[in-house]
Amino acid sequence: MELNRRTVIAGAAAAGIAATTLGSGTAEAASGGRKPVKELFGKLADGSKVYRWSLENGGTRLKVLNWGGVVQSLEIPDRRGRYANVSLGFDNIEDYVAKTPYFGALIGRYGNRIDKGKFTLDGKSYQLSVNDGVNHLHGGTQGFDKHIWDVEPFTKGSDVGLHLHYTSIDGEMGYPGTLKVKVTYTLNKHGDWRIDYAATTDKATVVNLTSHVYWNLAGEGSGTIEDHELTIAASRYTPTDSGLIPTGELAKVSGTPFDFRETKTIGRDIRAGHAQQVQAKGYDHNWALDKGITAKPEHVATLRDPRSGRTLRIATDQPGLQFYSGNFLDGTLTGTGGHTYRQGDALCLETQHFPDSPNHANFPSTVLRPGQTYRTTTIHTFGS
Repeated sequence: MELNRRTVIAGAAAAGIAATTLGSGTAEAASGGRKPVKELFGKLADGSKVYRWSLENGGTRLKVLNWGGVVQSLEIPDRRGRYANVSLGFDNIEDYVAKTPYFGALIGRYGNRIDKGKFTLDGKSYQLSVNDGVNHLHGGTQGFDKHIWDVEPFTKGSDVGLHLHYTSIDGEMGYPGTLKVKVTYTLNKHGDWRIDYAATTDKATVVNLTSHVYWNLAGEGSGTIEDHELTIAASRYTPTDSGLIPTGELAKVSGTPFDFRETKTIGRDIRAGHAQQVQAKGYDHNWALDKGITAKPEHVATLRDPRSGRTLRIATDQPGLQFYSGNFLDGTLTGTGGHTYRQGDALCLETQHFPDSPNHANFPSTVLRPGQTYRTTTIHTFGS
C-alpha cells in the first residue's frame, strides 16, 4: 500500500524518529514553520554578496538565493521518509552567473519567448533584448534571474516564507514602464510551496512571470525523467515554428504525443517522431489549460516518480503550462550532488501566460496598465 507523505511524517514522529540534518535521513514531524536561516553563499565579481535562505515546514526543505530568487535546493521525502533534493542547481554562485540554463530562477519581465523581441502596444513599437537566436527569451540578456533581489523573511501563524522585491526600471531590456515586483515564497504546515506574484507599473507594459525549477522527483543527478508519470489537464497546445515561437494555432492534443489528459510516462511518446518534437528535440511547448484563467488556483498537472513514490501536484490561476523535457542539458553542467546533467535528466512545468502573447490577438492578454496590479498564484503540493 502506498502511503500519503503526511502519514509517513506523522508515523515517523510517533515512532520517535529524530530530526535529521538537511540532505539525508528520514522525515521528521511537522511542528510548524521554522524561522528562515540566512547564510553567505558567495560573492559576485563586483563584490556584491549573494545570500542563501533556508526554510523548512511540513516536511519540505527549501533553499533560496537572493540572486534571481533561485530555488537552489528543494528537498522532500519518498514513501519511506528518505529525503532527496528534487530540483537541479549548482553549489556555487559562479556557475549560476556563467552557466545556468535558468535553474530554479524567477523569470521576468516576460517568461518564455517573444518573436524577434518585438511587439507593439498602444500603437508604439518596442524592441527588446535578443538572447535566443533572433528571439527574446525569459526577459533578455539581463532578465530577473540575473539580479539581486531584496529578501524579507517572515513567519505568519504556521507559515514560513520569503518576500522578494525587485524594481525593473523603465527601458530595462527594452520594456516600457518601471515595474515594481513582489514575489512571495511560502511553505505551509503541510509542506506545500506557494508562489504569489504581484507587480505594478507606471506605464503600459507586458508582464508574464514564472518559476523555472527543473524537477527530478527521484533526486537531482539520478538520471532520466522519462519514467516519470505526467498528467496535464489540457486539450490543446500551441505549436511552434523552428525558433520555438507559437504559430498562433491552438492545436488539439488528441491523437498526438502531446496528449497528457490521461496519465502516461514521459518516455512513452517522446521519440514518436512528431514534427513538433523533432524541431524541439522533445517537449518544449505551452499547453493551453482547459480551465483557462481562473479567480483562484486550480489543479492542472500531476507528476509522479514510481520508484520513490514522490508526487508533485501543481495548481495555478494561469491559462498556460510550459512543459520542457530538459532537451538542451548536454552533460557539460555539474550539479549540487556532483553529477553531470544530461538530456532528459529533469523537466520544467512553468505556469504562465502563452509565449509571444503580445503578438497574437487570439491569446490571453499580458498587458498591465497603471492603476492595475498583476497577480497570480501557483501552488506546489508534494506527496509520496
